Amino acid sequence: MRSVYLDHAASTPVHPEVAERMMKVMTSQYGNASSVHAFGREAKKIVNGARDRIASLLGCQSDELVFTAGGTESDNLAILGLLESLGVKGKHVITSAIEHHAVLHTCHELERRGCEVTYVPVDSTGRVSVEDIAGAIQDNTVLVTIMYGNNEVGTVQPIFEIGELCRSRGIVFHTDAVQALGSEAINCRELPVDMWSFSAHKINGPQGVGALVVRRGLSVSPRLFGGLQEKKRRAGTENMAGIAGFTAAVEWTVKNMEARIQHYRELRSTLLEGLRQEIGEDAFVINGNSEHYLPHILNISFPGANTETMLMNLDMEGIAAASGSACTSGSLEISHVLQAMKLSDPVLRSAIRFSFGLGNTTQEMEYTAQKIGTILNRLRK
Repeated sequence: MRSVYLDHAASTPVHPEVAERMMKVMTSQYGNASSVHAFGREAKKIVNGARDRIASLLGCQSDELVFTAGGTESDNLAILGLLESLGVKGKHVITSAIEHHAVLHTCHELERRGCEVTYVPVDSTGRVSVEDIAGAIQDNTVLVTIMYGNNEVGTVQPIFEIGELCRSRGIVFHTDAVQALGSEAINCRELPVDMWSFSAHKINGPQGVGALVVRRGLSVSPRLFGGLQEKKRRAGTENMAGIAGFTAAVEWTVKNMEARIQHYRELRSTLLEGLRQEIGEDAFVINGNSEHYLPHILNISFPGANTETMLMNLDMEGIAAASGSACTSGSLEISHVLQAMKLSDPVLRSAIRFSFGLGNTTQEMEYTAQKIGTILNRLRK
């Protein structure tokens, strides 16, 4: 039986060049970057060199980049860190109804602490309206946090327009760009965004390391307390090997960006064409925006077939897919993203997310389409 991994939006395989870079650090460097002796200075050189390299590739200043344990911590540090630096009570935050739970649950915590939060809706394709955000702004609005591209349906948001609106009103703008890095050419300097969240394991880097870019002049209170690492913004000994791997992953991603995106589009079109041939175009629905989307994410509903049943049968055929975010895919609850898009019940209850990445081939897409056809025929008998 073939094994086909189509859940790269959850986590990606570590690229060989990344693993090699990490192994070199793990086997040759063991000093603490905060130590003043030669071993510590060498460790600090690795961490600071990585920071400089990633900053140059992402278009930000080195001192704007804070290493974290991943996307969730980056989101928490951005949102809670900003609000605590300003004073939570009496402040107002705007976000969307389809954010990752790292943002949504953080906003719920803000509400518990006395902050007001507005959750703007999305249209049937999962896109927010700049007009809705403008209409939600209040005199006490201090932060707008909208994800760059959705992790479940792939819809890309009007980031530039939202950023311009926020700049004109003196409001801080944060974007969770965890899924976008690797599928979108990102330059932090070219977009009116104040804080960016990133994660290494979405771009063939290691799990457990990420970054938050914080615009110069903006203050965020730390979420962890202890040492003075990361310019007092994130205490704790730096994950030196992880940071080295993150750097290698960003380098490989940026270097191969154009080819990577083209490959994703080819995989996407091959899977869709295979489904048209196997089950017919009327037998499935594509969820998301047809114009503004991340090419590595394809969310498809098969009305009449239950999501969990489909996932189980796909797994039995060696195909790994998902029902939504990896943080909630173990739950039987319907995706909050699809619910916010107000899709019909048959579409809601039959959605599958296929996400592409390193190692996937067009032959695997053809195989997947064939197996979906076989499974649907079996389920409908």
